[in-house]
Amino acid sequence: MKVPEHGMVSSRARDRMVKELLLNHGIDDPRVIAVMRETLRHLFVDEALASRAYGDENLPIGEGQTLSQPYTVARMSQALRLTGREEVLEIGTGSGYQTAILSKLSHKVYTIERHPSLADSARKRLRRLGFHNVVCRVGDGSLGWPEERLFERVIITAGTPITPESLLRQLAPHGLLVAPEGSRSAQNLIRISRLADGALQREILDPCCFVPLVGAQGWKDESP
Repeated sequence: MKVPEHGMVSSRARDRMVKELLLNHGIDDPRVIAVMRETLRHLFVDEALASRAYGDENLPIGEGQTLSQPYTVARMSQALRLTGREEVLEIGTGSGYQTAILSKLSHKVYTIERHPSLADSARKRLRRLGFHNVVCRVGDGSLGWPEERLFERVIITAGTPITPESLLRQLAPHGLLVAPEGSRSAQNLIRISRLADGALQREILDPCCFVPLVGAQGWKDESP
């Protein structure tokens, strides 16, 4: 399905984003690079912000939430090491942009958003743009997917004081979980691997800063 671009945003802006923000900063997974180049990021923000969609900045999407900068989306996507066969659990749908990237890199995405207005907008946007391998839910993402099941990959797109136990329980054997973990104002991007014997192995990847993961197993509110 071909979606018209806003006139102010050209394919050159996407090419420049890939070169300046991704390739020059260590993003080297060819599938991630290709998907980031082809996905129309400006369609996931208000039209008034379209001209800024491919720059090195977070953008507001309503409800006090933001769309992460392109590098962060690419870094988290690359860290998941997706092959196209995995089922992914995403915590924090937001605008649906990270969801869209994941949907092109995996078999199916299950995504949870606690703000009904954002979830509804993202669901409609993803459907309109032809992303049909996505299941959206409204709920407390810190508690995981409501039905008890395992996922090969889990991604948390909000900062958490510690990775919720509910999400670790839904990580399949040999699975990977990527999350920002730390204080409200600063986190480290971490990757947790579930080994063959069930043990968990943690890696610290990069410093980062996300809006808080609010929920029963996250922060209790959004106040500083």
